[in-house]
Amino acid sequence: MFGVVFPNRSFPMDISTFTQIDTFHWILDMNTFVGEAYDSIREICIFLLNNFTLPPEKALAVYIQSPGSPFLYCGAVTITRPSAVLSLPWPEPGGQLQLTAPDSAPLSAKIGVSVEDLSSLPSLDVAAEKKIERLAMKVGENLFNFMQSFCGVDGSKLVVPMDILDRWFKKFQERAKRDPEYLKGFAL
Repeated sequence: MFGVVFPNRSFPMDISTFTQIDTFHWILDMNTFVGEAYDSIREICIFLLNNFTLPPEKALAVYIQSPGSPFLYCGAVTITRPSAVLSLPWPEPGGQLQLTAPDSAPLSAKIGVSVEDLSSLPSLDVAAEKKIERLAMKVGENLFNFMQSFCGVDGSKLVVPMDILDRWFKKFQERAKRDPEYLKGFAL
């Protein structure tokens, strides 16, 4: 039906690696795969196998769940988009993590896959939208921190030099040219 690969972390794994919950739902317990280092797994490649035909109005949706947190939608594949590399933006573990009894099994992170109606899912490019949002926030934070170092106070107003945006942008561009890894840090 489907397979997954964790880029740079695993060989291709088929559906047998997942626990089937029912006809349309599968779970991969990340504790059995990487233990507590689940949040170091930042991407998943999911693909439909050649012998599987998914109806055109259906999708295989991918979700992640940190210990004690609800499932979070990451993206999907369809018959017209049979593979995708999806970001795994692991949420912080929920408060339930500390409430487990000492003799109970530890809560673990999970990856869920389910067959769902395509019309009920958010955009298939939700991961790309989240990456763009994180990128914009990090660039904005970088600008804010740069400007803050040049601010003066005039009563209740912050005062910055007129050329501050030009200076920031020039510095930003120069650093990106010198260090190709610099911009990658903004995309995480």
